[in-house]
Amino acid sequence: MRTDRIPLTVGVTGHRAIRPQDVPALTAGVKGALTELGQRYPHCPLVMLTDLAEGASQLCARAALEMGIPLIVALPMERSDFEKDFQGPALETFRSLYDRAEQRFVAPAAEAVPDAPDRDFYYRQQGIYVATHCHVLLALWDGGPGTPAACGTAEAVSFALERSYRPVLSAPLLSATAVIHLFTPRGERTGEAAGTVHVLGEDETWRTLMDRTEEFNALAHRPDDDAGPLLPQRQEEDPLLDRFEGVYQRADQLSLQYAGVYRRVLALLAVVSTLITAAFLLYDEANLHWMILVCGAALVLAFFLQRYAGRSSCHRRYLEYRVLAESLRAQACLRYAGVRREAVSLLPWSQQAETPWIAMAMTVLGVGEAPRQGHDIRACWAENQLIYHQNAQKKARVKLRGSGRVVGVALLVSIVLYVAALIFELLFGGVLPRFPAILSAENYRTLLKLVLGSISAATLFISNYYGKLSLSRSVEDHEKMAVFYGRIVDRLDRCGQDESLLLLLGREELIENGNWCSYQQDNTPDLSL
Repeated sequence: MRTDRIPLTVGVTGHRAIRPQDVPALTAGVKGALTELGQRYPHCPLVMLTDLAEGASQLCARAALEMGIPLIVALPMERSDFEKDFQGPALETFRSLYDRAEQRFVAPAAEAVPDAPDRDFYYRQQGIYVATHCHVLLALWDGGPGTPAACGTAEAVSFALERSYRPVLSAPLLSATAVIHLFTPRGERTGEAAGTVHVLGEDETWRTLMDRTEEFNALAHRPDDDAGPLLPQRQEEDPLLDRFEGVYQRADQLSLQYAGVYRRVLALLAVVSTLITAAFLLYDEANLHWMILVCGAALVLAFFLQRYAGRSSCHRRYLEYRVLAESLRAQACLRYAGVRREAVSLLPWSQQAETPWIAMAMTVLGVGEAPRQGHDIRACWAENQLIYHQNAQKKARVKLRGSGRVVGVALLVSIVLYVAALIFELLFGGVLPRFPAILSAENYRTLLKLVLGSISAATLFISNYYGKLSLSRSVEDHEKMAVFYGRIVDRLDRCGQDESLLLLLGREELIENGNWCSYQQDNTPDLSL
């Protein structure tokens, strides 16, 4: 599986006892659903998340492997203990499928572990994990009701659609998982034909989420040279860190690419807006009638610039891919440090609501076993970010001073021209009886109007351009974060590395990332002043 793409993860839940006569119809239904997903989202590699339990899970796993779709196995308990629930051919099938899986691990508990947990508790935790770590949940189920504390298929569907469980730690409030229900008769109960498909959940919300994911994967197939590594070289293999690193690199490149497009569009709009004003003044004041054509051409150019900005989605992509990259940085660093906690659980609600596809991407990218060892993250996270914010603050200050000088000079020129116009009117324009108007006053007056109007317009549009870059806010944010990371480095020196400090570090980084995105969202490319 590609490590630089966000996979479309398909979870599985379903009845263990499937009537033999229903197997062909259900297999065809599963393959049909997987084929449709693959065709609708061709740039999203499909993976299947399952426990390989007897019945529905094994049926889906066989169908996936026949279609070349990788398996990720999340067991409810250790393999040796789990195998006690199999007998005869089902055990052999489990072992065969298990050996062909790309990843294998025991699903962590989401709810508080009781003093004497039974097997049903661990099956329930596995059901919660699968239902909340996939884009789509395949439910081979008769549609019957469940009970709140149980661990069956009905409960797994509820976990996916309603998040109806009690996490011991804060969990994402997302409910964008889609459920593809394949009707599966149970026992003597019949009803619809086996394999009849129903789609459950907020379909429009889910489609938007998947469209954004597909868009990112489609754009990520044209990478530039990789940026510097996110993490130091490591001796042990870790598929999740490889995945985080790969997607981070693509998100970082795409964000920089679209940031450049966005800023160029802003600059061109400022220039074109000034040209429109100057051309109209020449048409109106200097009676250069052909200037109306220049004005019209500039308006058309401005229209197409805004249209290009909208069609390319440069502003949205610049922000969203930056958020994705920085969120993955926090997730990768937490895992590198040995923390099992998923960074998505630290995301503020505003960010979950504004970019749910990113929250879901972080969730599915984090599917896998717990980190096997921890590393010192002082240099690659705390010190690295401290240096970044210190340098970024300096650059933002230079840009802010430069913008202030440019706007100040333009404003000063406007004031000088106004004073010149005022003196001219007092001395030569006939405003004062003592100084009668000269015959050529109107020509000079027109010239002053043209120059003053053009410079004033340029001042406004230049101010608008720099205002949309939010330089003063950037300086303030980088200064605050530099202080924060400086204190984190000091804390690491004095107290060492512990999980509470790492979670604080991850949470604050994600909050700062969300705040940055929030105030940047209003700065869309347009002609507004």
